[in-house]
Amino acid sequence: MERLRGEAGGGPGYERLVATDALDELAAVLTEPGQPLWAREVAAFRLGLAGDRRAFEALVLLLNHRDPQRCASAAYALARLGDPRTARAAAALATNELRVAYALHPVRLLVELRAPEAVPALITTLQRRLRPHDPYRRVALACVEGLGALGDARARPVLNEALAHPALAEAAVHALARIPGQ
Repeated sequence: MERLRGEAGGGPGYERLVATDALDELAAVLTEPGQPLWAREVAAFRLGLAGDRRAFEALVLLLNHRDPQRCASAAYALARLGDPRTARAAAALATNELRVAYALHPVRLLVELRAPEAVPALITTLQRRLRPHDPYRRVALACVEGLGALGDARARPVLNEALAHPALAEAAVHALARIPGQ
């Protein structure tokens, strides 16, 4: 919220959005033309925390934003929103090769949600990151750690492949150890 206060210039519009308990007022910010990004983020975040599904689309857009702080706040709110579409949207963002630079927070959100889509999406994303000279090691590492946290045996083959990559090997060992029967 301090980041957004700075973007808003600390004006009365920001204070009004932070103070209001009127969910309809917050939802209107998401649909009114000409609203600044900081206002849309405040409104979507607050609606998400309140479990108001009108925030879903805005939060998914923010989850796929180039600014990691926006992605992190959107992931936080989406995890608390309780919308059944969230896991499918996060899986689509995590596996989109055109947006892989922004996949870190969707990957982490999938792990937090522990949804059926999580393991297949993380396996797919990690397999793509195991190519030589892939620049997205943070995404790969998040996939390895996430697959370990989920402890699903379907991840065993891709985690074994990750052992051959020095930047991922230690995390892959720990992840494999968390899979039952390993």
